[in-house]
Amino acid sequence: MIVDLHTHTTASDGGLSPLELVQRARERGVQLLAVTDHDTVAGFAALQAEAGDDLQLLAGIELSCTWSGVNIHVLGLGIDINNPAFVAELAGQRNARDSRAQVIAQRLDKLGFEGSYAAAAELAAGRAIGRPDFARFLVAQGHVDSMASAFDKYLGSGKLGDIKAVWPALAEVVRWIREAGGVAVIAHPLQYKMTNAKLRRMLAEFKDVGGEGLEVCNGRPSPQDLGYLRQLCQQFDLEASAGSDFHHPSSWSELGCEAKIVAPCKPVWDRWQAQ
Repeated sequence: MIVDLHTHTTASDGGLSPLELVQRARERGVQLLAVTDHDTVAGFAALQAEAGDDLQLLAGIELSCTWSGVNIHVLGLGIDINNPAFVAELAGQRNARDSRAQVIAQRLDKLGFEGSYAAAAELAAGRAIGRPDFARFLVAQGHVDSMASAFDKYLGSGKLGDIKAVWPALAEVVRWIREAGGVAVIAHPLQYKMTNAKLRRMLAEFKDVGGEGLEVCNGRPSPQDLGYLRQLCQQFDLEASAGSDFHHPSSWSELGCEAKIVAPCKPVWDRWQAQ
């Protein structure tokens, strides 16, 4: 069985439309697909009529939060996208992102790069505005010659456009997911640059507040990373997830993971396969 429980579309920062994502998933033989855009369920909402006997679609989301000063991403799988409380919390997240974008725009305006907010909003095309949208604006206007240069000069860490987002706490995000009937899963656990001891403390707290899953496979991990994450999954009695973290077609993040890659851990998708 081929699964993919971590994917993105143009509803957030992915390169394929929701329909294109489903078409590619079918081409790749994916049988269970979760659409997990950042802080929005718009991508999945556009696809609900696309499921079929060959492909099961699962509602998902990737939410940002903080734990001990670290920005953590949590996947919500199998959520009710119409849950009123969840919808309200997502609206709050979007407002927070927009407020951040306005501050970035004000700072860029003061440098003489006027009109940045309107241009970034147009580039975002209805999704939440992010720093990459401002970077594209700077490139299009000829202020810099590349996206990398835009971040190096104006938007990257420590630069004037580096406005820290105010994210909810880990426990709060887990609560939102559970109240929407979903399963909370720590995404790409080895990307947070924590010591082993700190990662274990985070997982212990995650479990205590109702977290139930760990992404054992993200993209194309090394055998060493896979072994370590399987071990953590079993030690903390978490269910294993697997996903490509697909944004754009590439050798690193092509769609689809063999289900057997998480063995001997208990797969999180057993919850939906049994239905």
